[in-house]
Amino acid sequence: MGELLRNGQVITTTVSGLPCEITSFIGGGGQGEVYSGKIRNQSVAVKWYFPSYLNDDPNIRERLSVSIQNGAPSDRFLWPMELVDMTGSDSFGYIMPLREARFKGMSDLIRGRVNPSFRARATTCWEVASSFMSLHSRGLCYRDISMGNIFFDPLSGEVRICDNDNVDVNKRPGFIGGTPEFMAPEIVSGRATPSTQTDLFSLALLLFYILCMNHPLKGRRILHIRVWDPPAHRKILGDAPLFIFDPDDSSNEAVPKSEDDLCEAGGNALAYWLIYPVFLRDLFVRSFTVGLTDPEHGRVRETEWQAAMGRLIDSILYCGSCGKQNFYDRDALQATRSAGSCWSCSQALVLPPRLRIGQDTIIMLNHDSKIYPHHLGAKQMNFNGALGEVVRHPSNRTLWGLKNTGTAKWVATTGSNEIKDIEPGKSITLAAGTKVHFGKAEGQIHA
Repeated sequence: MGELLRNGQVITTTVSGLPCEITSFIGGGGQGEVYSGKIRNQSVAVKWYFPSYLNDDPNIRERLSVSIQNGAPSDRFLWPMELVDMTGSDSFGYIMPLREARFKGMSDLIRGRVNPSFRARATTCWEVASSFMSLHSRGLCYRDISMGNIFFDPLSGEVRICDNDNVDVNKRPGFIGGTPEFMAPEIVSGRATPSTQTDLFSLALLLFYILCMNHPLKGRRILHIRVWDPPAHRKILGDAPLFIFDPDDSSNEAVPKSEDDLCEAGGNALAYWLIYPVFLRDLFVRSFTVGLTDPEHGRVRETEWQAAMGRLIDSILYCGSCGKQNFYDRDALQATRSAGSCWSCSQALVLPPRLRIGQDTIIMLNHDSKIYPHHLGAKQMNFNGALGEVVRHPSNRTLWGLKNTGTAKWVATTGSNEIKDIEPGKSITLAAGTKVHFGKAEGQIHA
């Protein structure tokens, strides 16, 4: 139960003058408490600050007013809508959209209360990177990325980002420094203040958590720390950070579960790391080696993460024995001439048909695969408005095809040089050697 407001209490929006009735307590933190409320029968969330916090962060009202005036960077942010006051109170708050119940917190993921598929995890990572791209493009930085302010739908991967009262202009001095476990090393050690560059480090760290379920800098060295106090924070995360998969220094290597039953020193990451393709692992290595000491050149940009997560989604394939999602790894395939084995059942993987578009794009043609505008040349990557999808033949269940779900005609050339028009709503059989002219792009199906 909250301490600041009570159920049935009415507070007032400062601009529109509308009453907001508090209906229930949601949770609290270091800054204040969050409640659900109603304005004209519309459910909203209300964050109300501790008076003591306002003394520490005197610019917060001005910062919120600017954010409200400018509006949200995208609909993925649970952005402040309006300030709220209460007669006789020495504090205030703001209202924001209420998070839907389908969105779960990062703690639900780490503690195993939800177990999203690899596709959902990759989609969550793509959405987080895209959201921060939209924020940074406005000249803003988040300042306090942590597990507590990212929520995701375990089925679709869609995200919501809260605690947006921490957002401020890039490099502007302020009270908020961040959450230690998610701060860039230069902030932890006191050498820098929050900026878009430090946000990029925090972003990479968050993506690593989503995909590998551990902190990238907490490996063997933390087993020798008896008290996780500020000096320990500074040593491990600020002054001498070392990636648990550093290719040149194993002194902070990830520790197997047999040595650390709590899996705080990288046990989960050991289980996940080799599942992912080389191209993704290389980005994390760069982020947590060069990126630890060279923010300008070593940190991975949002656009790079977007492209990598799109490629990761395109690389998904299903094990023919147990049905678990695995990944096509072109680099490993070229080195070993093998598709590898399933991480779950250890059976040899059999590659499905795949569509190669240009030199760089390869899409695994699974039963649920889709072709999106960015595959066919659109500059902006998104996963809305599929232009093609894999479908099963209506009368011959052993045949699969690629269906045109867009509005433009395709032209296909089969392996026997037969030319076919694929009108919207029609399909072409998934046969090796078939070339498909999508308009601006051309692809070829490989077996």
